[in-house]
Amino acid sequence: MKTLPKKKTPAKKIRYAKSIPVKYKADVLVVGGGPAGVAAAVCAARQGAKVRLIETGTCLGGLGTAGLVPAFMQFTDGVNFLADGIGREVYERMKRYADISRDDPASSVSINVEALKRTYDDLIQETPGIDFAFHTQVIGVESDAGHISHAVCAAKSGIYAVKATAFIDGTGDGDLAVWSGAPSEKGDAAGNMMPGTLCSIWTGVNWERATQPQSRALEQAFADGVFTVKDRHLPGMWPIGPRLAGGNVGHTFGVDGTDERSITQALLWGRKSMAEYRRYYRDYLEGFEDIDLVATGALLGLRETRRIIGDYILGLEDFQARAVFPDEIGRYNYPVDIHASTPDPQAYARFEKEFATLRYGRGESYGIPYRILTPRGLSNLLVAGRCVSSDRFMQGSIRVMPGCYITGQAAGVAATLVAAQGISAHDVDASEVQRRLKRIGAYLPNA
Repeated sequence: MKTLPKKKTPAKKIRYAKSIPVKYKADVLVVGGGPAGVAAAVCAARQGAKVRLIETGTCLGGLGTAGLVPAFMQFTDGVNFLADGIGREVYERMKRYADISRDDPASSVSINVEALKRTYDDLIQETPGIDFAFHTQVIGVESDAGHISHAVCAAKSGIYAVKATAFIDGTGDGDLAVWSGAPSEKGDAAGNMMPGTLCSIWTGVNWERATQPQSRALEQAFADGVFTVKDRHLPGMWPIGPRLAGGNVGHTFGVDGTDERSITQALLWGRKSMAEYRRYYRDYLEGFEDIDLVATGALLGLRETRRIIGDYILGLEDFQARAVFPDEIGRYNYPVDIHASTPDPQAYARFEKEFATLRYGRGESYGIPYRILTPRGLSNLLVAGRCVSSDRFMQGSIRVMPGCYITGQAAGVAATLVAAQGISAHDVDASEVQRRLKRIGAYLPNA
């Protein structure tokens, strides 16, 4: 009898080494072209830095564009324009480019996706000193003793390196920071994270008749077997045109946005679940009888992944105290908005209680210190956007787009000082950052 060869067990690791070109050099490299990355790149270039910006997708803006998130959360506290500077530029330019169906900067502002894409494109292209590319992803970092020298990138042209003096992580997930050795946290004490949402665009809405009552209609739909998952948290639909709606509907529970396998399963479920929401809106809510799905996002809407640990961790006590800091680089006021990690009624009840109580009145806000942008153990990297140094409560507030503009523009200004002065990000003079931010219009009443 012929003996069959033994099956070989796939190697758990291989060694891969390759010499690659250093294709670009810059004072500041910004990784990620979402709201934080755009704000950082524009502000760094306006301060005189030579900036390279790389984005893995096909447009700037991240979840507000490719992700089809239907609305900005508040830009103001009802009195002051908190996201002033780049945030105001984005807000006013998008309004010029498109009719906005829902425009209340103290509450929420509907997003016209194509107008927002054009806004970001123009901001970047009109700013001298920025070189940028889509379809480019950082896949590695070269560093020594906490000092980054190069970012290794993969693009259509191949694998290459970018050499820079200062780096900004605008990935949202803290990828560059973690790969460089920065400490981080993720989720709650058990590792549970907020669910994602695959946002969407719908047509056929009669906004004159549309009502979106949730609890009674949802409970009836649950009883009728409409939904596979009894998810009581339904943020709903935003008017983005005369007959168009932007959908923030459905949750992908259990998703880990730092694991491509988990994201894959979440995207598959998100697209499949749209049929259930179509039936729900058509059959249970007035004004939505003719609704139809136009598109789902190219990106999964992720609310939470890593929180990079910096020189200061912005915490719930700072929210409750309306904190003021000597190194303040902005102020913000969105409520603590931590979507329940599971669809059970008890978890949703906890969310409702937090969201109803951990919020501010008119004119109130909390301070954002410079120290949450500087990861421990790294000398020439700043973080901006969702992954800044905070506890889970504060990430639930600062993660939204206007908050990203605030931290992004501060990171851009600080990175310019790191590059120009040859100093550590930890040694940057926060008062100089404040002075420069005020010159570009940032809201800094305590500086």
